[in-house]
Amino acid sequence: MPLSLLEDIKTVSDLKKNTNEIFKHMHDSGRPVIVTVNGKPDAILMDVDVFEKKLKALNLGLLLAPAEKDVKEGRTKDARIFLKELKKSAKISS
Repeated sequence: MPLSLLEDIKTVSDLKKNTNEIFKHMHDSGRPVIVTVNGKPDAILMDVDVFEKKLKALNLGLLLAPAEKDVKEGRTKDARIFLKELKKSAKISS
């Protein structure tokens, strides 16, 4: 969901005065709220469910990065060969 400059950026004063409304908007829209202090972005408020989904996606990306590097550098193996080697090393019968 793209950020809405009109709806999703609030001053710390707005947050103090309209906490319930800002939190409701954040939960309903699923978008984060950027809180500014002295006109500069200072903090981001985000729904916990949205945060957890983003964290899972980030963690998955971190896990995949080494594999992507291996592919780019040509360190791959044919799946059939890999499975045969896996079965042999784990002593799994076909």
